[in-house]
Amino acid sequence: MSATLEAPMEKPAAIAGIRIGHVHLKVAELERALAFWRDLIGLEVQQRMGAQAVFLSADGYHHHIALNTWESAGGSPPPMGSTGLYHVALLYPDRPALARALKRLVEAGYPLEGASDHGVSEAIYLRDPDGNGVELYRDRDRAEWPRDAAGNLDMVTRRLDLRALLAEAG
Repeated sequence: MSATLEAPMEKPAAIAGIRIGHVHLKVAELERALAFWRDLIGLEVQQRMGAQAVFLSADGYHHHIALNTWESAGGSPPPMGSTGLYHVALLYPDRPALARALKRLVEAGYPLEGASDHGVSEAIYLRDPDGNGVELYRDRDRAEWPRDAAGNLDMVTRRLDLRALLAEAG
């Protein structure tokens, strides 16, 4: 389906209070995906639909992440260079919580793809077993966010010191 625009559209007004509610991920094997999202990341199962779908969350929400095999059972990850989800990001409440997540990954020997300090946040990047990008991050307090001389947000990408972060895992 494609659409052509004949006249410029008005820019929509920002919607106060809008947020991402949940993400559905197509997976090849439900149990393998659960071993990552539930057992390693720490999300809790809220509902299961047999061997086809499971809904997971933090803090008892109906679901933040849904895993399903409706169109993907036995499938392979999308090839590099194709469109689709870049990553899903899980926001941790503080640096020690992010450090504990990193500790679980390290103890499990799970591979990381990267780790960055963006000035506004600190982030760890990896892939789930189905090749979906995953970002685990924590935001800095807004007062600490880097700004340029005009006061505009000035995010950066610097190396995140994983040893220092791990030291906060307790």
